[in-house]
Amino acid sequence: MEYRTLGGSGIQVSTLCFGAMMFGPFGNNDEAECIAMTHKALDAGINFIDTADAYSSGRSEEIVGRAIKARRDSVVVATKFYWPMSDDVNTQGGSRRWVTQAVDDSLRRLGTDYIDLYQMHRPDPRTDFGDTLAALTDLVRAGKVRAIGTSTFPAEMIVEGQWTAERRCLERVRCEQPPYSIFTREIERAVLPTCEAYDMGVIVWSPLNAGWLTGKYRKGAEWPEDSRANRNMFRGSRWDPANPTIQRKLELVEQLEALAAELGCSMVSLAYAFALAHPAVTSAIIGPRTPGQLDAALENSELCLGDDVLDRIDELVAPGTDINPDDAYYTSPAVADPKLRRKK
Repeated sequence: MEYRTLGGSGIQVSTLCFGAMMFGPFGNNDEAECIAMTHKALDAGINFIDTADAYSSGRSEEIVGRAIKARRDSVVVATKFYWPMSDDVNTQGGSRRWVTQAVDDSLRRLGTDYIDLYQMHRPDPRTDFGDTLAALTDLVRAGKVRAIGTSTFPAEMIVEGQWTAERRCLERVRCEQPPYSIFTREIERAVLPTCEAYDMGVIVWSPLNAGWLTGKYRKGAEWPEDSRANRNMFRGSRWDPANPTIQRKLELVEQLEALAAELGCSMVSLAYAFALAHPAVTSAIIGPRTPGQLDAALENSELCLGDDVLDRIDELVAPGTDINPDDAYYTSPAVADPKLRRKK
């Protein structure tokens, strides 16, 4: 397993990060199997685990905590806050009130007294980002958190975070966690260059594009019975066969399958190797729901793609583009809210 430095933090992390989003009712409710997968990943050299308070309403963090209890000091643990954790309107977002409560809740569920990387899961337009950074800085100084990060932030907010930290003498954001795959390349335009400019680590999520790059979805075939599409984990245009982007993905899967066969590897290995080939990327998150999916992720984990292969992928999916714009998983309030585009 290869290890890279997480931005300028000095923390060494494996190029594959074990994502625990599928732990609990959201994906795999067999705790013993989840723990066994965690141990197998750690034994394979992975030292980096990513979860979030919102995954299965905290259940994922609890399972991760029990899985790493005997190996805590050798594991880099990342978790996140932002999404609602109850019906109370204040148990969400980036306010100091919520951040200081959310971190204690995560520490309790994880069974640890510190979090290696604490990340804001999405931007919060209701809260001054500087106030959130001030709260996170206090957590670092209190020893509850070692480093801070963001997830799915646009380039302009990444810059704002760096400038705010410098002006107010606050803790710097050390990494960003964006979606990135062969099918979702928009971040190559601004997010990845911005992270490089500020010496930030990048942990990419969904490098398999929610299962599309496993090859399980094929032309002329029904969605697999036990797939995300059939379990309705992500609704709307991401799975609607009437959406032209779905047909485009089905065509590309056939071409990528052929390319992987030429290389003598699986499409899964090709997808992970592609994500890790970008110089800005530190680690790619694998999120197995089953032991078989973990085995597929670990296979050829050190595969490196040459320029000729990357050029062929560029011909299939143009750099800096998303096949389906909905796969960005973030819409600026300026676009989503008509009131922000109209003069009062």
